[in-house]
Amino acid sequence: MTEITRVPLQPIAKGSLTKLWLGVLVAILLGAGLAWAAVPKGVDVDTLTEGVGPTAKMGDVVFAKYVGSLPDGTEFDRSQPSPFPPEVFPEGTPFPLEEESGLIAGFVEGLLQTRQGGKYRIEIPADKAYGAAPPPGSPIPANSDLVFDIEVMEIMSLEEAQQRFMQLQAQMGAQGGQGAPQPAPQAPPGE
Repeated sequence: MTEITRVPLQPIAKGSLTKLWLGVLVAILLGAGLAWAAVPKGVDVDTLTEGVGPTAKMGDVVFAKYVGSLPDGTEFDRSQPSPFPPEVFPEGTPFPLEEESGLIAGFVEGLLQTRQGGKYRIEIPADKAYGAAPPPGSPIPANSDLVFDIEVMEIMSLEEAQQRFMQLQAQMGAQGGQGAPQPAPQAPPGE
């Protein structure tokens, strides 16, 4: 028959159990902090002036005046005066909010948080902008966050914008114009 040797348990030193639980708590907090830091940053939209009109949604066209800059304030893009007659289209650059619009994902995400008549600062993290591949020849460095100061002039449905453009083409054709302005909107850096 085999014998089992009994090993008596030693009492735990005073304060050791507290130190053990504190160590477990520190490990949990450290793990949670690392997990939080690994979560990708989202687009940050700061309202400078609250809009009073409709909120932008997918399928809309947002007409906006904007200035695009790097986090250090270096400007890389600015909206230009609209080539369209003001009685047909509002002031500002038209931005179609569609899946395949060619706009950077963070810019679309930011515009979806705006209202007509408002002024906003949209801060886009690099992973929702250009990441490691900015447009060739642009002043935007690789892995740079972007900042856009935007004034939303008007929001209209894509259908209404297309109807207005067709009316403009018909007017220019009736007047014997040498071609209507092209509908391709000027966009901030696209994908």
